[in-house]
Amino acid sequence: MQTIMKHLRLAGLLALATAHMPASAQDTPSPAPVAREFPRDITPSKIILVGDSTTAVIGGWGPSFCARHVTSFAACLNLARGGRSSRTYMQERSWELALHEAQVPGYGHVWVLIQFGHNDQPGKTRSTELAEEFPGYIRRYVEDTRRAGAIPVLVTPLTRRMFTNGQLVNDLEPWAEAVRRVAAETGALLVDLNAESSGAVQAMGEAAADRFAQLPPGSQATGQAPAATTEVNVVPTAIPRLSFDRTHLGTDGADYFAAMMARLLAGSVPDMRGLLVLQPDPAPPAP
Repeated sequence: MQTIMKHLRLAGLLALATAHMPASAQDTPSPAPVAREFPRDITPSKIILVGDSTTAVIGGWGPSFCARHVTSFAACLNLARGGRSSRTYMQERSWELALHEAQVPGYGHVWVLIQFGHNDQPGKTRSTELAEEFPGYIRRYVEDTRRAGAIPVLVTPLTRRMFTNGQLVNDLEPWAEAVRRVAAETGALLVDLNAESSGAVQAMGEAAADRFAQLPPGSQATGQAPAATTEVNVVPTAIPRLSFDRTHLGTDGADYFAAMMARLLAGSVPDMRGLLVLQPDPAPPAP
């Protein structure tokens, strides 16, 4: 009998507590678990650089671009190769490697930036004929990139920094124009680095532009290994051959044109803008 009375008292207390609860608390069921998803704006993307030494490691703008102008939500892969033309880059199967990278799953966007022209100029065994062969290869880069499910971005060739009587000699303009035509014909995205870089170099003048080289004016080519430290005798597996010239870039030149590329990409490729670290173009070096 006592046990029964105890249960009745507990039931009464429970009913009394429920009666004083707000109606919303009595009627609302427990929320079901919600599956959490990452917002789409942090889906990783990839930027692949394809081209010659003016984009490549040691001599090009690509290393500074990947290191300083791309956020952690984008992989930046520099597959540019020194000494390659639009033809030889394909023939040696470097392009095949780039296409495999473009097809790696899991990325929201994959852009392939394509810059050729310097080694396509005549006088070299790697050169291409300007009227048909060079634009034909550039067109194939666009078509192959799209077949791989990626987005081609054509880049006109970075200007050389050669002057005659105070005027920049932009000998790459015909190749830049060929790239512009292919972009217009195919509907590919275009970054006109040649026009932007030639204008900037002309404005700063020859003396200032010479500071963008790998070594100061008058320096000779070097292939010497760096001096070993007293603590560890390290022999590098590759020794950079640096020289003064008006085509390749040292650290200051790479930083300057990488900042320019990031700004141009933000304007020409809107979907990439949120992945870019934009900085004011650094001031040109003092002559």
